[in-house]
Amino acid sequence: GMDKILQSTSQGGHVSVTNDGATILKSVLIDNPAAKVLIDISKVQDDEVGDGTTSVCVLAGEFLRQAAELIEKKMHPQTVVAGYRLARDAALKALDEAKIDHSRDAEAFRLDLINIAKTTLSSKVLSQDKEQFAEIAVNAVLKLRGSTNLDQIQIIKRTGGTLKDSYLDPDGFLLDKKIGVGCPKRMTNCKVLVANTPMDTDKVKIYGSKVKVDSVSKVAEIEAAEKKKMCDKVDRILAHGCNVFTNRQLIYNLPEQRFADNGVMSIEHADFDGTERLALVLDADIVSTFDTPDEVKLGLCELIEEVMIGEDKLIRFSGCPNSQASSIVIRGANSHVVEEAHRSLHDALCVLSQTVKATAVLPGGGATEMLMAQAVEEASKKVSGKQVLAMEAYARALRAMPTHIADNAGYDSADLVSQLRAKHYEGCHTWGLEMDAGVIGDMVEFGICEAYKVKSAVVTSASEAAEMILRVDDIVQCAPRQDRKSVV
Repeated sequence: GMDKILQSTSQGGHVSVTNDGATILKSVLIDNPAAKVLIDISKVQDDEVGDGTTSVCVLAGEFLRQAAELIEKKMHPQTVVAGYRLARDAALKALDEAKIDHSRDAEAFRLDLINIAKTTLSSKVLSQDKEQFAEIAVNAVLKLRGSTNLDQIQIIKRTGGTLKDSYLDPDGFLLDKKIGVGCPKRMTNCKVLVANTPMDTDKVKIYGSKVKVDSVSKVAEIEAAEKKKMCDKVDRILAHGCNVFTNRQLIYNLPEQRFADNGVMSIEHADFDGTERLALVLDADIVSTFDTPDEVKLGLCELIEEVMIGEDKLIRFSGCPNSQASSIVIRGANSHVVEEAHRSLHDALCVLSQTVKATAVLPGGGATEMLMAQAVEEASKKVSGKQVLAMEAYARALRAMPTHIADNAGYDSADLVSQLRAKHYEGCHTWGLEMDAGVIGDMVEFGICEAYKVKSAVVTSASEAAEMILRVDDIVQCAPRQDRKSVV
C-alpha cells in the first residue's frame, strides 16, 4: 500500500521512490530461488498486462502460507496442488460469469475505461489527480484505435510545475531535440526525410592508415576531397525534395550550413527511440543511402515549430498522417515525482490498451475475490477427497486480498470483510470495499472497476507459481561450473 524508497548500494547511491510492485522486486537483491519465482511472475504480469504486479505476489504468498499450514498437518503437497487446481478452475469460471461487457455502447465503454484508469491510479502517486490523468490516459489509448503498440504514445517528463500541469497533446508529436543553427525555426507543409547516416566526415577520417605527404598543400587537397564528398552527400539528400532533414546521428557544421543555405530545417541526434517513433508517426522510411530518391517515402506533416515546456525548447510536429500518435507531458516538483508518475501512468496505459482489446470489466474493491472465494467453497462441497481442505485454504487466501485492501487504507479489516462476506452470501456479488469512506458498497454504483484480463492473469499466475513452489521439496546446490583450462 505505501511507497518504498529504493537505494542503490553502488557508488553514487541512486535513489528512487515507488510503489510499483515489479519495479521494487526487480531492484531487490534476493538469493532465495523460491523468491525469484515470485519476482518472475511479477515481471510477466508487468509485461503482459502492466498492472496487478503487487496483487499477484501477495496472492501467491497467501496461497503458499495457507498451503504451508496444510503441509504441517501431514498433508502431501501433491494433494494440495490437486485441490488448488480444482479451486482455480472454479474461481476462473466464477470470474468469467461475473464479467460485464459494454463494448457495443461507446459511451458506456468509455465510462468503464475511465473507471478502470481511476481504480488503477488510486493506489499510486497520481491518486490526488486521478480524474485528470484518467482522462489523459483514456484519450491517448482511444486514439490508438485498438492497437496495443504503446510506442505511439510519447511520454515527455519535465521537472517544474505540479502534476496538475501535465497534459495530453492530442494532435502533435513532441521531439525532445533542438533545430539546427541558422535553420528556419518554423516550417509548414513539411516533407521530412528521416535518416540514419554519418554527417560528420568533413574532416580527415582515414582510420588505421598512414598518409605521407611532402607539403601542407597536399593535406589541404585531402581535406578538400573530404569536404567535396560531404557536399555531394548533402546535394544527394536535397535531391529528394525534402524541406526537413532529421538524422539519428550528429550533423557537423558544414552540412548544417548547407542545409540552412537551402532553407532546409535540420534536426540532429534524434536518438534511436525518437527516430523509430518519428518514422512511425510521420509514416516515413528511415533512410541510410541516398541514391534512389524516387523510391524513398518522405514523412509528411502540416507544421513543425519550436515550443517551450517549462524552461526547455522542444520541437512539435502537428498534423501528422498517423492519427494514432499522441504525446503526454508529465510535470512534477522533482525527478522522483515525475518518474513515479510516469510508472503509474504507464501501468494505466497498459491496462487500458489491453481492455480495449479484451473489453470485459469486473467490479473492483475486493468484490471479485469474495465472489471467487464463495464459488470455490461451493465447488468444494461436491468434492469427496482430501482436496477439500486445499480448496478451503484457497478460498481463505482469496479472502485475504480484501483484508489487505482494508489494512492498507487504515480501517478495521476483520469487521469490513465479515460484513462483506455476509453481503455476498445474500447474493450481492457486486459489493466490495469503498476505501474513501471506509464502508462496503455496490462497486458498480461507485464506479470502481478492474479489467477482466488483469484479474484473470493475477489468479492464473499466482496459482501456477504457488503450485510450482509447492512441488519443490528441497533446494540442491549445484557444483560451480569448472573452468575449461582446469579440465584439460
